[in-house]
Amino acid sequence: MLYDCRRPPKHIHSWSDRVGEDEVQLIGGIPVTSPARTALDLACRYSQVKAVAAIDTLGQATDLKITDVELLAERYRGRRGICDARIALRLVDTGSDSPRESRLRLLLIRSGYPPPQTQIPVYDEWHQLVAVLDMGWEEIMVGLDYEGEHHRTNPRRSNQDIRRHETVTGLGWIDLRITLEDTDGGILGRVADAWARRACTPSDFRARFSR
Repeated sequence: MLYDCRRPPKHIHSWSDRVGEDEVQLIGGIPVTSPARTALDLACRYSQVKAVAAIDTLGQATDLKITDVELLAERYRGRRGICDARIALRLVDTGSDSPRESRLRLLLIRSGYPPPQTQIPVYDEWHQLVAVLDMGWEEIMVGLDYEGEHHRTNPRRSNQDIRRHETVTGLGWIDLRITLEDTDGGILGRVADAWARRACTPSDFRARFSR
């Protein structure tokens, strides 16, 4: 939201900045920064993980195009935080359905794994879609699904998840179900085991597959 007063309302964080006319749009009559400008501000001002998670979510909710953000980054090439912003923008994937999925994806990348594909469709032997995995590596049939609180508290959803997991593993996938209780070390250990079962390493993967 654009605000022309140096004393914003309570609980609203503000900062002074230069904003181009083409970086503003109206929503409900209120001037706000465009999705691209908002993404650039997030990438410049927040930590990498927080920025990427926020921009992933922004991309889910708007028609955000990363190429537009990169053009803005060129416009503000001397801006504080712009170098970190460029790195963060390369990690954005709007296929992540939640901030925790974004953080999980970044954990894998930071640990040396190739960037996982998001929203992987899984088909049965009759070519019918049976599931969409949150992320993973289709080439070696290793997937991860982040299960939020609603998966546990909704009995019907929980039962559907169990049936879905059985179907996916029955088709030859290794499907790792990740929850809030899992530690980073525990997650990485399970991923390493899955890759070992496929007799594959990140280096092998990069040599064999290109995207």
